[in-house]
Amino acid sequence: MPTSASLPSASAGPSAVPKNVRWVMLGIMLAMLLSMLDNMVVSTAMPTIVGQLGGLEYISWVVTAYTLITAVTTPIWGKFGDLFGRKSMYLASIAVFVVGSALCGASQSMGQLIAFRVLQGVGAGGIGAGAFALIGVLVPPRERGKYQGMTASIMAVGTIGGPLLGGFVTGHFDWRWAFYINLPLGLVALVWLWLTLHVPAPRIRARIDWAGIGLLTLSITAIVLAATWAGSTYAWGSWQVLSLGAVAAIGLAAFISVEKRVGEPLVPLTVFTGHRNYPLAMALTLAAGVVMFGAGLYLPLFQQNVQGASATHSGLLMLPMMIPVVIVSTVAGKVMSATGRYKIFPVVGAAFLTAGLGLLSTMDTGTSLLLTGLYMIVVGIGLGFTMQMAGTIAQNSVSLRDMGAAMSSSNLFRTLGGSLGVAVFGSLFTRAVQSHPPTGARDAYLTAVASGTSHIFLTGAILCALAFVASLLVIEVPLQKAGPPAPAAGAPVSPAPGGQRPAMTSAEVMGRENMG
Repeated sequence: MPTSASLPSASAGPSAVPKNVRWVMLGIMLAMLLSMLDNMVVSTAMPTIVGQLGGLEYISWVVTAYTLITAVTTPIWGKFGDLFGRKSMYLASIAVFVVGSALCGASQSMGQLIAFRVLQGVGAGGIGAGAFALIGVLVPPRERGKYQGMTASIMAVGTIGGPLLGGFVTGHFDWRWAFYINLPLGLVALVWLWLTLHVPAPRIRARIDWAGIGLLTLSITAIVLAATWAGSTYAWGSWQVLSLGAVAAIGLAAFISVEKRVGEPLVPLTVFTGHRNYPLAMALTLAAGVVMFGAGLYLPLFQQNVQGASATHSGLLMLPMMIPVVIVSTVAGKVMSATGRYKIFPVVGAAFLTAGLGLLSTMDTGTSLLLTGLYMIVVGIGLGFTMQMAGTIAQNSVSLRDMGAAMSSSNLFRTLGGSLGVAVFGSLFTRAVQSHPPTGARDAYLTAVASGTSHIFLTGAILCALAFVASLLVIEVPLQKAGPPAPAAGAPVSPAPGGQRPAMTSAEVMGRENMG
């Protein structure tokens, strides 16, 4: 078993931080904000949209289509960034998102809106895949902590600001502006990054892994649809859900078999097997995704139904959790950059998450808003220590060559974790509520809702306890302030004879041997 002493210093970044990196990061963050805000803004505007376009029976697909295609295209964009240049792929994804937004705003029927949401989701997949890969390329490992607060702030603004912006737009303008608002922001991000973003763009002469793309698309589609329908549209044991599960399992098995054989795999299996830190980081990412999605959905539900909070400003209900995320992420990142150490943060973070969710599981009809807010602060501290550090651990576990594929896989785990978490939580909530059948009295109804949310947070606490164990197994690799120089821009990289992947740098070879 490798130890910290036997491992090379992580060096997945460039040789130096570009002078204008903060300006570049602002453009990347603006694009991220677009995709993160969109779903929450649209969810708030949906009642108005249905009122004008009709198609109430298809309302769930406006969100499901976007989420599904975002998950499906994330690994594809990430790999294409590795192959054909991250700047061009990132700008292309923003352009697709802007075009999709314009078409969504011009929709004349629910069918058109769903179709154009698919196009929007294609762009969102590239924005999510490219952002963290670009950070990994632009900023050396030791320096990345300084920028964690920026990404945490974007997540907080998206979570809190989305419902507020959606309510404001639909209340003061036409619902179409929920989509049109993306146009000026997206164009600013495009021009900004076109002028400021400069990264190496080696073109690798390799065949695209079409078989891998098809099989992974099939598997992700089956997983997301099963997670969306299970416990709501269909029972967990129904033939529809079981069939989707079987398709996902068979598809993933076939995908792994294909990836072992092709010269340029869509998702190189070496990112999972080369260093144990990467799968451990994925476990932490999965847990963080479940907590973010689950808490974001069921905490406001509990506060509004049981504690009588106003639904008008539902985004503000998340402030006690999101403010600590931003503060803790920023402080932890600065400490990491100053010391080069980071293992303690996910360990402490997972412990706080477990404790915070455990506290939330004790809430009942007599719990005050103040006490709930204090519990949310504990969860926020845990997310602040865990969420961004999981990404840092993942970045430092792979070579620069595979950064796009690795970070898109990380985003995919976060998305799938959220989708599966919401599905399981929804089933637990429904079962718990049904076990306390309301008899018409309000007290009985409140007790049922409190019982359902208690089951959800207790399950989340158990998952985070497992993430705590994973964090203990992370091997701390000292972070360097500079990594190996990247290939010259435009330099072609040919696959090795026999269709194998291009040779690694000497530093990467040494790293792989030591990690062996």
